[in-house]
Amino acid sequence: MSQTLYFMKSLRILVINPGSTSTKIAIYDNTVCSLLKTLHHSIADLAPYKTISEQFEFRKSVILRELAHDNVDLESIGTVIGRGGLTYPLKSGVYYINELMVEHCRVGVMGEHASNLGSLIAYDIAQIHPGTVALTADPVVTDEMDDIARVSGHPLFKRVSIFHALNQKAVARQHASKIGKPYEALNLIVVHLGGGITVGAHHYGRVIDVNNGLDGEGPFSPERSGTLPAGALIDLCFSGKYTQEELRCMLNGQGGLSAYLGTNDAREVEISINQGDKKAAFYLEAMGYQVSKTIGEMATVLKGNIDGILITGGIAYDKQLMTQIRERVEFIAPVSIYPGQDELKSLAMNALMVARGELEAFVYDKTGI
Repeated sequence: MSQTLYFMKSLRILVINPGSTSTKIAIYDNTVCSLLKTLHHSIADLAPYKTISEQFEFRKSVILRELAHDNVDLESIGTVIGRGGLTYPLKSGVYYINELMVEHCRVGVMGEHASNLGSLIAYDIAQIHPGTVALTADPVVTDEMDDIARVSGHPLFKRVSIFHALNQKAVARQHASKIGKPYEALNLIVVHLGGGITVGAHHYGRVIDVNNGLDGEGPFSPERSGTLPAGALIDLCFSGKYTQEELRCMLNGQGGLSAYLGTNDAREVEISINQGDKKAAFYLEAMGYQVSKTIGEMATVLKGNIDGILITGGIAYDKQLMTQIRERVEFIAPVSIYPGQDELKSLAMNALMVARGELEAFVYDKTGI
C-alpha cells in the first residue's frame, strides 16, 4: 500500500481488540472516539471451536453485525488496526498487516492466543474497500528482553517474550505523563490482570524481563495455569490419561480460576465472594498472592530501584483484590491502579500517527528481530 493512497483515505479508524473472553471494538474519528463496545463471549459461545483461528468467522460476524447495528459505513473507514498476535518476535512499533503476518497468525507460529484474531479480522475487513489499510502495533510478541532473561536453566529451553505489550506500554506512558517524567527515564513494574496475567520490568523504556503469560509461566489467571510443578506435570504428561491437546488446554483455556471455580469470568467470582462464597474468595486471593510474588521477582530484576508499580487490566476493578496485592508489595514502591485498559486508544493513536506521517510503519517479515 503506497503512502499516497493512505493519505487519500479518511482518518476514521476501526480498532479491534480480541481478548480471551471478549472482543472490544472502537471507532475513532481522528482523535475522537465515536463508538466503543465490548462484545462478551461466554464459554458456551466459544465451546464449538477447537482452536483460536476457528473463531475467526464467529468473531468477525459479531463485529460486522454490531457495526451494522450502529450504522457504521465500512467505506468511511481509512484504517483498520487490530491487536497484534503471536507472529515471530518483533521490535516495538507499528506494522502493516500483510499476507505473511495473516498466515503466521492463522497457523500460530508462536502459539495460539485470541490476539491472533486481531490481525486476521483487521486484514479481512480492510479488504472490503480498496485503499483501506490494515495495521497492528506493539504485538504480544514484542521482544525487548535482556539476553540474561532468556536463560531458562537448560539449553533446550529458552524463555520468550509474550505479554500484554500494548497495554503495559500504554499505561506506563500514561503514568509517566501523569507524574511529569519521560517513560524512558523510569523504572516501573507493570501488571496486566486479564484473561491472562503478565508482569513486566520496564527499564528506561524497555521491557527487559516479563513472564510468558500465555502457556505456563508466572501467576495463574482466570483461564491459565501459570507455572506448574515441573515434575508433577511430566508425570501427568506420561500418565496416558490425557492427550497433548487436553494438556495444553489445562495450561491455557481451562486452567486457573476456570479449573478451580468453573468460570473464567472474574466478575462472576467477585459476585460469588460478595455472596459469601469462601472457596471463591480463597482462590482469588491465591491468584493475587502469586501476582505479588511475581512483582517481587521483577523488583530484583530492577535491583530495587523502582519508581512505581502499576496495576491495570479488567480485574484491577476488584478493589478487594487490589487491597490484598497492595498490602504485599507496597513496601517495594508506590502502587498505582489503572483499571481497565487503554489498548483501544493506544492502537487508534498509533494508526493516526502513521496516517499523518508522524510515525513510520514497518513491513513484517518472518525474520522478526
